[in-house]
Amino acid sequence: MALLTGAASPGRIDLAVEGLRSQRGSIIICLTRDPAHFPDCDGDPASRHMTIAATDPAARFPSLPSGDYALALIHDENGNGRLDKMFGVPREGVGFSRNPRLTLGPPRFAAARFAVGTQPVAEMVRLKYFL
Repeated sequence: MALLTGAASPGRIDLAVEGLRSQRGSIIICLTRDPAHFPDCDGDPASRHMTIAATDPAARFPSLPSGDYALALIHDENGNGRLDKMFGVPREGVGFSRNPRLTLGPPRFAAARFAVGTQPVAEMVRLKYFL
């Protein structure tokens, strides 16, 4: 009996966001495979960005090639399109895939990394507020 083979199905990430302190503004999401461009994805042409309403904190990233990924999220409560800080401390919520412990600065890619294959991956990110 011959086995039928074909191209592997693309992967998918189903993202849920928890821990919002308000439903104001939006959530800015960055998805990357490149540790050198984590957590902000600046300069990464292969990264994917998405902005969703804080009133509906869920997103889907379809058609992803298999590999390791990491997510970084900002709760942009005031809608200015960036993370506001006071003395280097985020004034708005931040979160990362796998919910690593946050101390001084963002986590490394390895702490937020998760694998995507041909099956959908459910990832829940819990936002953290410092101020």
